[in-house]
Amino acid sequence: MTSPAADLVTAAILVIGDEILSGRTKDKNIGYIAEYLTVIGVDPREVRVVPDVEEEIVAALNALRSRYTYVFTTGGIGPTHDDITADAVAKAFGVSIDHDPRAVAILKERFAKTGTELNEARLRMARIPAGADLIANKVSGAPGFRIGNVMVMAGVPSIMQAMLDEVAPSLRTGRKMLSETIRADAKEGDVGTELGEVAARFPGASIGSYPFVDDRAVPNTNIVVRARDAETLAAATAAVEEMLARVKQALAAR
Repeated sequence: MTSPAADLVTAAILVIGDEILSGRTKDKNIGYIAEYLTVIGVDPREVRVVPDVEEEIVAALNALRSRYTYVFTTGGIGPTHDDITADAVAKAFGVSIDHDPRAVAILKERFAKTGTELNEARLRMARIPAGADLIANKVSGAPGFRIGNVMVMAGVPSIMQAMLDEVAPSLRTGRKMLSETIRADAKEGDVGTELGEVAARFPGASIGSYPFVDDRAVPNTNIVVRARDAETLAAATAAVEEMLARVKQALAAR
């Protein structure tokens, strides 16, 4: 019998860039990657955001790649002086970095078609750590790369998404997480204690509550039940629904 741990494939997301930390650029990649990975059976477990500082990138990358099955980085692989992700990744893995002939050929072909000069700045995008595989970029040409369990992708959302599509078929995946969402029609504080009791009865499920204001401008709560097998999901969902019926009956009687 396969153990639950053997079915678990985990991931971390490392976002790189001063512009994210300053708030100048609003990140649109974390949620997309997290949802994408969850759907295919990879569990996102941690997100870090670091500046364009080599030692910060190296430290974060080494910590994450030793802890999780995969690490997905975004940002810092463009043509400017502060695009230092490739160099930092090479340093983290202890390998050299240089212009990769495969990447140079891709850029030459791309820019020849568009009449764009392949200058020194643009050639920076062809610098790839030794031993890395390229991740195709069907949007703008300049590739990302994969080395070990690390996927290095662009920060521009449309390009990152295309790169993620390219790399996804090669990933090992585990059992997909199933989920059910139940509208409580009660405030989060009304069901908090009882929901904790239900969660304790189902250690194989993850049960969370998410408050919102409904279309009547009334505080409400969505309860999300997640599990890896349908039987556990169904049992935990039924227990939540039964609990909600009891709580609402008690509230109505006050």
